[in-house]
Amino acid sequence: MAQACPRFGFLRIWILFCREGWLVNRKRVGRLYRLGGLQLRMRVRRRKHITLHRGPAHPPMGPAERWSMDFVHDTLADGRPFRILTVVDNGSRQSPVLEAGVRMSGELVGRP
Repeated sequence: MAQACPRFGFLRIWILFCREGWLVNRKRVGRLYRLGGLQLRMRVRRRKHITLHRGPAHPPMGPAERWSMDFVHDTLADGRPFRILTVVDNGSRQSPVLEAGVRMSGELVGRP
């Protein structure tokens, strides 16, 4: 039965035996499964990276010290998508750049 379904573990095979009417000890099925070399490999779980808490960000002291940018997505009346690049100065809370376009390349976003 284990040869027919190699991805089944011993518990599932034990359940199949029970459904067919066999009275078999679960531990015995597990032991025979391991002795037969049929044991499945354990899945390796990915490690969760521990982030360092760097503390709160210091507020900007004046204008043009820290900037934030974001994209706003929407669609036109004819169904074409467009984007608006918004750049906000965190010190003065003003938006010196609002760039709208149907296509926006990395060169347009990255230019000064």
